[in-house]
Amino acid sequence: MAQGWKCSGLRWSADGPVLMWDGGRRSALPWGKRVGFAVPDGGVRTCVGARGHACPVRAAVPGRSTGARCEECARLDRAHSVAADTIADDPRPYRVYLAWFGPGLVKVGITAVERGDARLLEQGAVCFSRLGTGPLMAARRTEELLRAALQVPDRIPYAEKRAVRAALPESATERAAEVRELYARAVALPGWPESLRPEPCEVTDHLGAFGLAGAPAALGEVVRLVQGGGVSGELVSAAGPDLHLAVAGRGVVVLDTRLMTGWELVPQAASGTPGLTFPVREFTREQEGLF
Repeated sequence: MAQGWKCSGLRWSADGPVLMWDGGRRSALPWGKRVGFAVPDGGVRTCVGARGHACPVRAAVPGRSTGARCEECARLDRAHSVAADTIADDPRPYRVYLAWFGPGLVKVGITAVERGDARLLEQGAVCFSRLGTGPLMAARRTEELLRAALQVPDRIPYAEKRAVRAALPESATERAAEVRELYARAVALPGWPESLRPEPCEVTDHLGAFGLAGAPAALGEVVRLVQGGGVSGELVSAAGPDLHLAVAGRGVVVLDTRLMTGWELVPQAASGTPGLTFPVREFTREQEGLF
């Protein structure tokens, strides 16, 4: 049997998406690259642990889980998470941003200044603008101000982001319009924390970075990985944790790389199973028509 590798997630570098593997190995993902792997028969998905520590019981986790953690490790990971609002004394400066994922989908969020644009690439933000910079709690208060006063969410499900990718405006000006409009409303609000330094509206567009310009629309998404299943396809685009793979005889299918974590994976050629044999949920015309 071929040696299995464990995926530790998708990262975004200056050159594009990169698959990370346990042990520090990296697989660059240029457009057109053939992506192929399989789960061996008898394979079990195990918890990835938390905060750099292995799961003490190597607990089994469900195939549909995007976190790939057991309840105890998920609790530990969230207990030290800025996103979960459990850290109040982080001394690093933070940025408040507005991110746009498609028509009607804009969110507010915060990210550490030292992370640059990485957080926006990881979320699959098609375009974004910074709002202001300051201490963590000032950024948190600003985020809450926009949520309460303008009804702007701080989270958007990935299913909704995927559903609108086939309907993105061709013009960068059109893609930026909702961010600019919301920015103007946000800076006009009273009650901004004095310690938050406002930043000008400068919209960054990731359509090119994601390879979505002129890319064929996805027809479905992988629901979960299973024993004995595999996938092989050509990478046509990517956004956030999602790889858009052109699979022979199937068209373009979205693979959420978070579903890969916790599995021992082998090259697909070693499995003897071509194409795509993981369960797939087809996108419907009704879904596409909602937007």
